[in-house]
Amino acid sequence: MGASAGGIERPFWRAVAVYRIGSLGYAAALALLAGGYDRPAVSWLVIGVMAVWTAGATYAYARLPGRPLLAADLLVTMGCLLASPYAQGARPPGTMPLTATWVAAPVLAWAVYGGRRAGAVAAVLMSAADLWLRGFDEGVPVNGAVLMLLAGVVVGHVARLARQAEARMQRAVEMEAAGRERERLARDIHDSVLQVLALVRRRGLEIGGEAAELGRLAGEQEVKLRELIRSEPAERGPGDAEGDADLGALLRRYASSTVTVATPATPLPLPAATARELVAAVGAALDNVTRHCGEHARAWILADADDDAVTVTVRDDGPGIPPGRLAEAEAEGRLGVSRSIRGRVADLGGTVTVTSTPGQGTEIELSVPAALGRDRASG
Repeated sequence: MGASAGGIERPFWRAVAVYRIGSLGYAAALALLAGGYDRPAVSWLVIGVMAVWTAGATYAYARLPGRPLLAADLLVTMGCLLASPYAQGARPPGTMPLTATWVAAPVLAWAVYGGRRAGAVAAVLMSAADLWLRGFDEGVPVNGAVLMLLAGVVVGHVARLARQAEARMQRAVEMEAAGRERERLARDIHDSVLQVLALVRRRGLEIGGEAAELGRLAGEQEVKLRELIRSEPAERGPGDAEGDADLGALLRRYASSTVTVATPATPLPLPAATARELVAAVGAALDNVTRHCGEHARAWILADADDDAVTVTVRDDGPGIPPGRLAEAEAEGRLGVSRSIRGRVADLGGTVTVTSTPGQGTEIELSVPAALGRDRASG
């Protein structure tokens, strides 16, 4: 998972920059105290490279961090580390290298950018070079490697949690804004369109005849419109361009005077594309009810979920399907059930079960794996 230079990451990159500068000053102070080590010219050349890279990396990470920059950061730092023996000369095992604590800077950068796993990988690579350089004769190098590993993991974990918190806050702000706009539209619609539709329905039923049919249609549109303005907006999830959609909210838009929709009180989250396909399959099932049972046929939609599957059931009170009729229709090229319903659900990795008894209606059960709706953790 990548990170941008803006938003919640900006303070992290500033902290890494401050650490680089402070560590560079510490390394220069050690070189001064040691008189430039055995080869002063080489020592100060290495510190000069460190200073140039500190300035360049600080600027680059503040603009657009990316994998090429992270790889270059690790290589430059490792090169400066491995140049330490030549600049310092013969030193006792366990002596701090010329770079001192500056070597931890790319570990922190990897952790901020990619999370705890990336931080751990960078820490292992840098610690391996450090341990190979200083040897295992003393405990200090091993302790430094452990601290570097812990820093990479902890900073990466905190950075990932901060990004998740920012994403949740952004979604909350968007949902709050959408809710206020929906309430405003609901008030306007209630004061105008819904009242007109209710008047048409009532007057049509009073007049009778063809006007009664118009009244019935107006009543259906009134129910659908009321459900639409009550529906919660689809919630987006982190790491998904479209995010998750509440299957229950999408299904409730089918509610009308002839269609009853029952969903759980809590959301039924599915990836938006999956939810759209499942809702389209339900729509195809309702079209079959209207086509074969008439416009006034009753239908019921029931949605539920458990640990294994999300299930939507469409039931009607029509005459039912005679045995063998579905296979006969498919052979005749009428692919409503096989393609619009079974095909869609099969593409989602789900199953469709059709149960029908002549004279007792038809029940179509659509089921998709519940794992499609679970959050995909990252980092």
